[in-house]
Amino acid sequence: MSSSSSSDTGDGGAGSSSGAGATGGVFEAPSPSRPRRGVNDVWPEPFLESLAVQVAVDASLSSGRLSAAPALANVFRVCSTWQTVSRSDHLWQLLSRHVWGRTRLMHDTWRDEFIYRHRTSRNFRTRTYGYYTLHFDPSDVDEPDSLSCRCLTLSDLYLAAGFADGTVRIVISDSTLTFATMDGDIHVAQLDGNGHTRTAYAGDIVNDGALVDFTGCGRWWVGLFAGVPGRAFHIWDCISEETTFVGGSLTDPEAVMGWHTLTELTSLGRLRITGIETAVACTRWKIMVIDLRNQGVIIGEDEEPRRGLMVTAFDANENAYVRVDGRGNVSVRRAETQQTVCEFRVSGAAQRSVMGCVNRLHALMCTGGVMRVWEVERGEYLYSIRERVGELDAMVADDRHVAVASSSSTALSTIHLWDFAPNLIHRKFKRNRVRFEEIWPDFSSLNFPPISRFIEALGRVGVHYLALWKLVNLINPTLLTISRIEVGVDRILIGELFGV
Repeated sequence: MSSSSSSDTGDGGAGSSSGAGATGGVFEAPSPSRPRRGVNDVWPEPFLESLAVQVAVDASLSSGRLSAAPALANVFRVCSTWQTVSRSDHLWQLLSRHVWGRTRLMHDTWRDEFIYRHRTSRNFRTRTYGYYTLHFDPSDVDEPDSLSCRCLTLSDLYLAAGFADGTVRIVISDSTLTFATMDGDIHVAQLDGNGHTRTAYAGDIVNDGALVDFTGCGRWWVGLFAGVPGRAFHIWDCISEETTFVGGSLTDPEAVMGWHTLTELTSLGRLRITGIETAVACTRWKIMVIDLRNQGVIIGEDEEPRRGLMVTAFDANENAYVRVDGRGNVSVRRAETQQTVCEFRVSGAAQRSVMGCVNRLHALMCTGGVMRVWEVERGEYLYSIRERVGELDAMVADDRHVAVASSSSTALSTIHLWDFAPNLIHRKFKRNRVRFEEIWPDFSSLNFPPISRFIEALGRVGVHYLALWKLVNLINPTLLTISRIEVGVDRILIGELFGV
């Protein structure tokens, strides 16, 4: 495992505002637990809270979310009474929700949460990150192709990777990991260290076709199938684990190719869930948006019959999706209305394949081993990642991390991870003019047990594996637990990487 850090200076005042204040007014009642004070002070605090939220949202909408913090600073500088409002954790909870879309507290206070999101986004914009690689030793594996990574997913705490010909699709929540195989089976594993897993749904590949992609959220699981006409979308209630909808014709033109995906590595379609409970699916010729709350009702369609669409470059965040046509023209569009937010172009896309992903503020596109970053509100090109990654097998990003899997000439995967968290960057600069090596250890000198040793412990019977790391402290990680999970004839490997 190796590590490095990179930092460029740049203007941090611009960014996406696609999710900030997207609904109407943001004025809310003050916290009911807040004590009332003298008659002259009753009105200022709730009024100033609402004013501060409105100022922050307006700044986000007009100049990007990174503009919210400077706008708030101007409000708090007016006088001591206005500055006192900045100590209200209720205010920062509102700001975290309306500016950054965060409803889950990951830090000690909501003020810390807001500052963390702001600094992480600024780091993302200015190319300030820590870089890591994970290598896999195939020496003890009978079929090295089983260590070829085909899917990645991120949560606030975990990075999960599916191996062996892309047959594992993964969804992560707070306490469970849900994944599905190409025959339509859905499995749920508990992330409490005991490695317990169970089959939540048994697929019917003969009547449904092959599972092309799988995704989910805290309320729904959604699968995209190909092979049987009229059964493209499957929706499950993930609480009751019951099927609530089957239908749709999106993959009907690719019905024959759907069966080919069982033996060939073909990117036939991608499926994503947005934060507004819509599912967005992309095939080579069409994008379809369905409403999960109304069980498969089609909200909109977006076709590209002439140039076609690059399925591997398609992705979506909480409000919008990113589409790339056959000539590298990129369009960011609202999921519910298909309204174009911005457009830009990926050079070299007509000659090479493009793989892409998107987080709340940025789109990342990789072609020819070079990964480039754009912001997704105005389509501004920001920079290219310094590290070259070769041809990609999988790619994923959230607001803090970017992870990609690339294959070497031996078809073995290396997982590259970029971490834009401000706490890691601050460690580097906590002393003035301290040398890089004194802050960041040399990972090449650390002795990590090869992943193949754990695979050997599982036996030589299956080729479907899953690796899981806990993203707590990558400065000095230690592998604590390895659990064996049996699902039919498959073997799934879960390893948790904790900080010490």
